Formats: sequence, structure tokens, C-alpha cells
Amino acid sequence: MKRVRIALCQINPTVGDLDGNVRKINRFIEDACKYYPDIIAFPELAVTGYPPEDLLLKPHFISDNINALKEVQKNVADFVVIAGFVDKRDDIYNAAAVIYNKEVIDIYHKIHLPNYGVFDEFRYFHAGNRFPVYCMDNVHFGVNICEDIWHSEGPATIQALNGAEFIVNINASPYYMGKSGVRAEMLSSRASDNNIFVAYLNSVGGQDELVFDGNSLVFNQNGELISAGRQFEEDIIIVDLSVEEILRKQLRKSLRKKQATALKTELSEKIKINRKLNFSKTSKPPAYSQTPALTQSSESVIEEEVYKALVLGTKDYIQKNGFKKVCIGLSGGIDSSLVATIAVDAVSNDNVIGIFMPSPYTSKESKEDSFELAKNLGIRIIEVPISAIFESYLATLKTEFNNMLADTTEENIQARIRGNILMAFSNKFGWLVLTTGNKSEISVGYATLYGDMAGGFAPIKDVPKTLVYKICKWKNQKTGKVIVPGRVFSKEPSAELKPNQKDRDTLPPYNILDPILKAYIEDEKGFEEIVNLNFEEEGVKMVIKMVDRSEYKRRQSPPGIKITPKAFGRDRRFPVTSRYRSW
Repeated sequence: MKRVRIALCQINPTVGDLDGNVRKINRFIEDACKYYPDIIAFPELAVTGYPPEDLLLKPHFISDNINALKEVQKNVADFVVIAGFVDKRDDIYNAAAVIYNKEVIDIYHKIHLPNYGVFDEFRYFHAGNRFPVYCMDNVHFGVNICEDIWHSEGPATIQALNGAEFIVNINASPYYMGKSGVRAEMLSSRASDNNIFVAYLNSVGGQDELVFDGNSLVFNQNGELISAGRQFEEDIIIVDLSVEEILRKQLRKSLRKKQATALKTELSEKIKINRKLNFSKTSKPPAYSQTPALTQSSESVIEEEVYKALVLGTKDYIQKNGFKKVCIGLSGGIDSSLVATIAVDAVSNDNVIGIFMPSPYTSKESKEDSFELAKNLGIRIIEVPISAIFESYLATLKTEFNNMLADTTEENIQARIRGNILMAFSNKFGWLVLTTGNKSEISVGYATLYGDMAGGFAPIKDVPKTLVYKICKWKNQKTGKVIVPGRVFSKEPSAELKPNQKDRDTLPPYNILDPILKAYIEDEKGFEEIVNLNFEEEGVKMVIKMVDRSEYKRRQSPPGIKITPKAFGRDRRFPVTSRYRSW
């Protein structure tokens, strides 16, 4: 039985680190070669990292990336390597080089350029128009890139109609909750509809707001999962494809012939690679070849999945930007507890410093919970009281404020003092400040500009408050011991910026607020549609107003990790100045 062995190299490249990315690609080639693969594949834009954004507007960057690919070529011997890079012809293209024996045999150009959500590829790339099929030892395969596979009558179908027995689809597909299931369902359909194997290779790692989750997948011609890569980790997935099982008889059916004509298969071409398959060299699959179950969508799995995404995104942002240590303002609340926990798992407890800054309104319980959290995590905690500084501010402003009643001004002064102190530690010691605001607060502007929003990275910026509680509960259960103190779950959320302050004084309860925010932001529902979900009119109107009025704050907030289908910044781009209302 003739079979093809593919090595899918699920790597974590760094945007712009051309030399580092090439070294990583060559190292993975060396590791993969131990298993005699016929094809070794790397993700979309593996040479440059994804997304390179406006680096693509620099001609020397394009030239350097092409030269970097030549360094990869030098390490390609009697096997085929597929690697993502930026090609330059009359324009620039999101491309995949097909390399054999130190030579580029062909270059595939991505055809379907995404221009929605976090994607902006029309800004940079020209679309390809070729559908090549490669023939190696009488085995035929196609190569395409990311978005191409999502189109039911796209390149994969055309390549299958022209004889491809399997498709290698290379990706840089960002993570969000629930995407793995949608992705798997689509790939299963693409494989079974076209009677082909589909090898889907995804990048892994954090890049600013984005996290790429790996979880590469291989489906057989029946739409069944036969192998998968680890999620949120670098991996090499070795899989053997028995191509003789592919039922090519269907191509002779009249319906398929009509479909082939309709899909412009005349644009497809056959490209021969003069190489014999390795199936005679080794009959046993590698020991770590794996077929794990697909990620399920149960709550506990989602919480673990999101947590891993937050840890990876935080770790890569810290390390890829050259930081070693981080500091966090600890308040004794659930949000700072989660951020500190994420930071410890990202860069270890030796590199995380908690800073507790009590004001006149900070409760004894908040101090106890902050210090207990620090002890549980094994991190250093520094106490810097702000009462004297706050009194100094009030004395300085007393004359101009002329005995006016205290309001949010005085509350925000405290938050800004804390932000100033955090940034002072950052400047003095080179620590990156991690902010602690969650999506619920950021959505409605329940945060202080230049105060608790001051910092370099916002790990839970896209995590709703209700999910923050669930993740912390999961973390305690998963660890088998108390990390986040029990009282943090039971006490009512409060900013503690005035006597007896509670979040519910300003906001609806989070179990009501979060569904309204999801409906308005992620599902893009209008006022009446949200009210029809059994929410009170005035409450919905208040939330929408708060969201719309807070865009100016979000524009000035640090980047944070995307974990929902629609995150602020890259996904949702709302005008600061707008008078539109949906009621």
C-alpha cells in the first residue's frame, strides 16, 4: 500500500525575527527528518511571523524575508518542505514555497484574502489565481493557505477535482472560544465532500493581542479525525496517509465533471517533483504520533482552554518584547488574583511582583486576601500606602475645588496615584506593568484612564467578569489547592474608592451585564433585539450608552489578549465621535 508521511511542524515564530524564525524552521526540519517524512510543512508566513502588518510596506523587509527563505532552502535535501513567506512579483503575495533538494519547485499564492475581524490582508497582499497540483511518485497533492480552505468551492475543491489526493493547508489562525469546534467541522466537511485527506497546520504562540492555538488537525477522506497537534504548544505531528484508499472514481461522474468546469479547473496545473516516496524506508509510525480527541465545548474545558490562551499570550508578549519581570497592582479582588496567577504560570513566581497600595477606604479583608494570594503563588509583595499622597493631592486642590462635594474626581485621583506608583516601579526596575481590568469593566468604562488602565499589557481585557470567576474556580480545582483565596469569590466586587462602595452602585449585576454586553458587542444586536431577550429597557439603554461613550478610553488602553469572537481594538472599531443611537 502506497502511503505518504507528512510532518506538520507547529511552530511559534516571532514577527520580524527573520533569523530566529529560520533557525527554528531548520531545527524543526532536523527533528522531523528522524522519521523519514516525505513532506515537512510549516505555518503561514512562518518566515516573517504573522501578522507582520505594516512591516510589509517596507521593501527591505520583503527582500530580507526572501533571503531568509534561501537559508531554509539550503537545509532541504531529499524531502519536500512547504514554508510560508512573502513572495514578490508584480506585487507582494502571502505565499507558500514548495522546496525540494535545495530548489524552490513552485510558489503558491493565497487566493482568498480575509478582510474581516482581525484580518486586513487586502491592505497588503495581491490575490493569487493558480491552483497547482503537485505529483510526486504518482501521488498528487495540493497546497493552499488558511482562508482558502474555508471556501467550499475554493482551491481545495479545484485541486481535488484535478487529482489531488490530499491537501496541505498552512495557517496562522487566531484563537477564540469555540473556534476549534467550528474549524474541525469545516475541515471534516472539506475532506469528505472531496474524498481527500486534509492536513491542516496551524501556527502557535502570542502576537500582541492575538494567540495562535496550534491544534493542527488531519482528516481522512471520510471526514474522520486521524491525528491532531497539541493546543497552545509547539509540536511535530507525524501522520501517514494511505493514498490508495482515496476513491478517485468519483471524478468520472458527470456531476463532478460539471462541477470541475464551473470551478475553472483549467487554471489548475500539474507540477512534477522528481522524487520517490519513503514508504519503503520505515513501516512503523513514530512513537509520539497521536490522535487526541477534539476539544469539547464543556465549561471546564473552555475555562482551561481560555486560561492556556491567556498564559501563552502573556508569556509571549513579555518575552518577545524583552521583559523578564512584571508587576501587578494587587487589590484583594478577583481580577488582580487571576492576572497574578496567569503571570506566575507565564514567567514563574520569581519574576512576578505584587504591589499592594491601600487607601483610606481599603478594607482589612482586602489586605489579608492580597497577602494570602501572594503567599499561595510564592510571589514577592510590596506594600505602598497611598493615604498621605492622596491627602497631599486634596490639600493642593482644596482652594480651586472650593469645598465642593467629593465625587468621582476624588475616586479617580486614588486610582491615578496607584497607576503612577506602578509606572514608577516599571521605570526604575524595568518591570512590565500588567493591568487587571476585565472586558465587562472596559466595555462600560468602569475604569480610570491613567489609573488602573495604566500599564503595558492587559491579559484579561477580553475576559468577561463572570468568566473571570469561573476560571479562578477552575484553577483552584485543577491545582488541587487554594490559589485564589476563598473570600475573594464570596465578597461583593468593589473598587474601594469611597466608603461602602460596591460595583452594583454603578453597574447592573455582572450576571445581567455580561449577557447584555455579549448581545451588543459580539452579536451586534440592536436595542430592541436585546430587550426582547428579557432585559429591562432602561438597563439595556444605560449599558449601550456606557459602552458607546467609553470608546475614547479603550483607544488609550494597553493591548490585551483576544479570547472572544469580537474583541475591542482589532475586531470592533467604533468611532469615538458618534451620535447614532439604536432607540
